[in-house]
Amino acid sequence: MSLPAEFHEIAKNVNNWGRWGADDEIGTLNLITDEVVREAAAEVRTGRRVPLALPLRQDGVQTGMIPGRVNPLHVMVQINQELFGPGTVACSDDAVTMGLQAATHWDALTHVSHSGRLYNGRPADTVTAHGGAEFSGIDTARHIVSRGVLLDVARARGAARLDGGHAVTPEDLDAAEELAGTRVRAGDIVLVRTGQIQAYLAGDKHGYAFPSPGLSIRTPEWFHARDVAAVANDTLTFEMFPPEIEDLWLPVHALHLVEMGMPQGQNWNLEELSTACGETGRCAFLLSAMPEPFVGATGSPVAPVALL
Repeated sequence: MSLPAEFHEIAKNVNNWGRWGADDEIGTLNLITDEVVREAAAEVRTGRRVPLALPLRQDGVQTGMIPGRVNPLHVMVQINQELFGPGTVACSDDAVTMGLQAATHWDALTHVSHSGRLYNGRPADTVTAHGGAEFSGIDTARHIVSRGVLLDVARARGAARLDGGHAVTPEDLDAAEELAGTRVRAGDIVLVRTGQIQAYLAGDKHGYAFPSPGLSIRTPEWFHARDVAAVANDTLTFEMFPPEIEDLWLPVHALHLVEMGMPQGQNWNLEELSTACGETGRCAFLLSAMPEPFVGATGSPVAPVALL
């Protein structure tokens, strides 16, 4: 199925190609300026720290649906080995094999393409088997620290968890923004809570994967209008799964990553953060969410922390 006219119309409305120059590789992360970070630091009032990452474990969220995206396999490569002879200090070392987008992660701008193009109009074939991403690899996103805002859509709708067939709309985001008591502004990182991760935390990773609520194709224009720097949520696929429009797979990925140049994240655990925001009456915080700088990678694990 070719991309429909509705997709192309939204793409035209949110396109950022050339906005920061023809050589730009980081897209909306340009919106996180020194001033934005200084203002974000002022959101830290109590010092309370809330971790947002899932544990990296072999029985993680991946079900095998995506070939090669394997849950972390952790092995010991040496145990209490006296490397420098008997009686010397002994060392233990580990190794891990995993899909870089297996658990809590950021998608790099090269994670998807459409119509043969990546962000800023670069050819999709600049991602290669041996070199990875020639441009806009996750290593170019060198510092993702900004003001974070929790848009708790589930709570705004009076639900612990959205139904699997719910497409989060701009109207949902408006309601969650009102509940948050702060307006999303340029350079913010928005975290959208659906409650879907509760299924995985309860041991049902197949129910977590499918069916799943997620972001509607109508929401990229909302994020573009507010100059949001990045968006993450608490689902496996980010957007609705199965898709909102029949046979139109991952259109929100394409609009965010390719057209807008805006990183997006999946599998973020926002449950403790939702509780903390409810207790403090504040949904804005300093967010540190640094990707691991794998050169040429199209995504990276992340261990984000919200500081209230």
